[in-house]
Amino acid sequence: MLKVRDIMTHEVIVIQNTATVAQAIALMQYHKVRSLIVERPERQTAYGIITERDIVYRIMAVGKDPHEIGIQELVREPCITAHPELTLEEVAQLFAASGIQRAPVIDEQQLLGIVSVTDLVMKTDGKQNHQTDWLAQQIEDALNHARIICGDPQTQISQECAVAWDVIEAYEAQTALSRSN
Repeated sequence: MLKVRDIMTHEVIVIQNTATVAQAIALMQYHKVRSLIVERPERQTAYGIITERDIVYRIMAVGKDPHEIGIQELVREPCITAHPELTLEEVAQLFAASGIQRAPVIDEQQLLGIVSVTDLVMKTDGKQNHQTDWLAQQIEDALNHARIICGDPQTQISQECAVAWDVIEAYEAQTALSRSN
């Protein structure tokens, strides 16, 4: 099953918390990104995030000069973060519940990357997780069935036992094939 660590963008552009909005715009343009992670002034404080939407809605739309405004006026801090071990469904639920489109990936206060709705759409096939979950459930059900049939020597029916183990092998082969694609 894919996790956030599998689809996140590892290169994260970080900006100093003392920068101006104009500097943030220039950095976004140069790196062709839609958000910046705002550095932490101290290790104990949380990361912040500034997005192009923040700039457009809160600076440009109201006619403020980006050269005169510090990013501290825009930064969302602490920002919502994602753990690298979250499943794609879990991070999608996080995005839906919070109304955000991207989140820094943090583990043990270490910035590892950033994950976005674009990553979810562009780096997955949309079916893999459900297929893998379905196969895992089928294997578990087949194993339980095989254990019931084959487990008790007094009620063991050898042909049914062999069929049960064949079913398990078929599901395991299908799982291996789906992982390699």
